[in-house]
Amino acid sequence: MLYENFRIALRSILANKMRSFLTTLGIIIGVAAVIAVVSIVQGLNFWISDQLQGVGATYILVVPNNDPNNPDHAGRDIRLTYEDGQSILDRVPEIAAFTPIFFTGEQVRVRDRSATPFVFGVGASYQDVVNHWVEKGRFFSDLDQKKRARVCLVGGKVVEDLGLPSEPLGVDIAVGRATYTIIGVMEKKGEFLGQNRDSLVIIPFSTAREVYGEDALRQIRLDFKARAPQDVDRAKELMTAILRDRHGLGKGISNDFEILLQEEILKTTSTILGTITKVVGAVVGIALLVGGIGIMNIMLVSVTERTREIGVRKAVGARRADVLMQFLIEAITLSALGGTLGIFLGWGMGALGAAAIPGFPSAHVPVWAVFLAFGFASVVGVFFGIYPAGKAARLDPIESLRYE
Repeated sequence: MLYENFRIALRSILANKMRSFLTTLGIIIGVAAVIAVVSIVQGLNFWISDQLQGVGATYILVVPNNDPNNPDHAGRDIRLTYEDGQSILDRVPEIAAFTPIFFTGEQVRVRDRSATPFVFGVGASYQDVVNHWVEKGRFFSDLDQKKRARVCLVGGKVVEDLGLPSEPLGVDIAVGRATYTIIGVMEKKGEFLGQNRDSLVIIPFSTAREVYGEDALRQIRLDFKARAPQDVDRAKELMTAILRDRHGLGKGISNDFEILLQEEILKTTSTILGTITKVVGAVVGIALLVGGIGIMNIMLVSVTERTREIGVRKAVGARRADVLMQFLIEAITLSALGGTLGIFLGWGMGALGAAAIPGFPSAHVPVWAVFLAFGFASVVGVFFGIYPAGKAARLDPIESLRYE
């Protein structure tokens, strides 16, 4: 009986192809929008997770917390310094390495070629802390830091933009008002949201301090590496105490810095992207509601059109439950077909949307999103199919046979 009801439902849908398509259009659009948004957001979430997993579970980030709405911060000189990081390295045994990171945009020139990459001033432990390594040549050493050496490393995009040879070691380039000798090329990191992450020049932090001055280095961040994943919580406690002491923060005054662990960054990112998904999902849920109302309307029309058919069925022994099941299955089939088409359309829209944004991560459609979208479409079919199916089941067979 169930198979026969599905067969009848499909025959009825195929007999009115255009009407069936227009009926399910709301379902198709709603499901497609949900799948497209989820695939794009999940692709971004996966990319961020991969990046943070790349630096390792021992990664700790410290940034200034200059909240203008916090009265504790009013009139305070809020910044982090190289000495803050060095003090933590010296006094916290759980910390294995640290690097200060200063960055600014600068024009870089070689002969008649120029580019405007980001210039980073970092410590000698930069590679180990952030897991970004030299591909050709060498990184600068502690000796380069002490001497404030005018040496640099460049990204592949800078090599390309300046027309440098594939191994540009020993080439002098002008960075702003200073000249540096290239000693290495960093490994490729690719694009993200239209920003090429290989468009960079890295110089020793001590050199950046000398060239740009203390005022320019007021908003540096400090990156740390703990000795083991189990040490990060203890390290965070000690780091908090040291920074509060160095910054003269008395009891009851909130921190003017933030210490972020890899797990916390992942959790914050997932929360933000999850909220975006929920908000967009709620908005496109309206399309599913409209689609459900469309299905109910068409099913009511179908009941009216097939009144005589219902009368014949009841006359030859069909029970109310049989008629109810027949029209309910037809509504569910309509909704499920719309949901299936929406899933494929949404997957294509997500893939095209991600590909259209330069450097955006590939779209990713999680299995739970497919089942959720398909299940929700089926539930819409059940919910909005119950009333028409119930109306058909309650028809009087004698009156139905007389219907013209």
